[in-house]
Amino acid sequence: MTSYTVPEPVPPQPLSPADERTWAMLAHLSVLLNLVTGFLGVFAALVIYIVFKNRSRYVGFHAFQAFLFQLIAWGGVGLILGLMWGVVGLLSFIVVGFLLIPLALVATLFLVPLPLVALIYGVYGAIECADGKDFRYLWVGDWVAARGIV
Repeated sequence: MTSYTVPEPVPPQPLSPADERTWAMLAHLSVLLNLVTGFLGVFAALVIYIVFKNRSRYVGFHAFQAFLFQLIAWGGVGLILGLMWGVVGLLSFIVVGFLLIPLALVATLFLVPLPLVALIYGVYGAIECADGKDFRYLWVGDWVAARGIV
């Protein structure tokens, strides 16, 4: 009977500082995918986090905060708008919804620019990471750092 030995797993190789900056920048730039697809930027940042979290704390931190920020800015706004207009539509059957349409329009005008602001903020974060700076999204970056997620 032949015995087989299982080779020891090879630990992941750390990234060079230039590669760290590149992948952190790409994690923030994944917000641009949301312009074309509406949602793939969130998943791209999550994939970068999963792939690189053990190879670089810098990339893991930036990818996770980009994931959370996009999830809140794009997913949260879309969910709020969808639920709000769904409720207005349902209440229109009993006339109350027609009275809520002006309120829903004002809320929509307020919320629709938020993903575009998030887009600009994400590009700014990418530029900061390309320069090797430690960029943090307002509230999200401190929350991720305090939890020690990476």
